[in-house]
Amino acid sequence: MIFETIVITRNVDGSARIAPLGVRREADGLLVLAPFHPSGTLDNLRREGYAVVNTTTDVRVFAGCLTGRHDWPLRPAEQVSGFVLQQALAHSELEVVRVQEDAVRPAFHCREVLQQTHAAFPGFNRAQAAVLEAAILVSRLQLLDPEKIRTELAYLQVAIDKTAGPDEREAWGWLLEKVALREGKRPGQQQGRTDCA
Repeated sequence: MIFETIVITRNVDGSARIAPLGVRREADGLLVLAPFHPSGTLDNLRREGYAVVNTTTDVRVFAGCLTGRHDWPLRPAEQVSGFVLQQALAHSELEVVRVQEDAVRPAFHCREVLQQTHAAFPGFNRAQAAVLEAAILVSRLQLLDPEKIRTELAYLQVAIDKTAGPDEREAWGWLLEKVALREGKRPGQQQGRTDCA
């Protein structure tokens, strides 16, 4: 099972790299991070050997990281060299113990050195889930057929229309803007139901 999280690693200059990344837990209790080549997160994991996995329901962080909005409040991690998302509901501080090499997605098997829960997880509403699905589509703009992206966004728009609050609408707008720019359209230009209201 893969869980959608925000992974924070340290760049060469000591700054934080904040990136959405699906994480899976193995039967042996290790967490596996598998970023694509090329990736700053991958480079940081190789160099530093540490990461912090954050759980949040603020889907703006996911959408923001994919659309150039990386300025999210952070605090220092406690047991590893890194950072924690200030608004995280929970976080795990990880140490890489093994790397399974792959030309496309190396797998970094990590041991939790600290796990903390900061607030209850209320669950995702349909709009939050829709933003997460759209964020995954946006992360693969260069790999997917544009028509598939348009079709899936039109389907996800229904959940946005019915259940989104201001944060979800803002995140949705960022993602649609990124898709529009990729297709050579002006942000906000009509694209059927995939436009933000």
